[in-house]
Amino acid sequence: MARNRPNHSQKRGRFPSTASSDTRTLRRPPEFTRRQAPVVYGKAFIILEDAEKNTFIYKAGAWVPHSASIKECRETCQVKQLPQSVNRMTRYEIRCPEGN
Repeated sequence: MARNRPNHSQKRGRFPSTASSDTRTLRRPPEFTRRQAPVVYGKAFIILEDAEKNTFIYKAGAWVPHSASIKECRETCQVKQLPQSVNRMTRYEIRCPEGN
């Protein structure tokens, strides 16, 4: 024999219908936002940063001082800190947009 569940019918009656609620309707249409074109990044390169925030790039078999700091690179490029360090310097992988 089936059991009567008294709480089952009470749960349905608690919630008011959402169609009559003023908070659920849009009072003004949503703003139109333009999609930005996807950014295409170039080939990744490695930069080292020492304790004094000086940066070095690997060119022609040697680490040469780099003009931009990591902070400047973060403004326009993708910067990813790599887990291994070289001679107590932090390694970063930098990818700049194709146009730069």
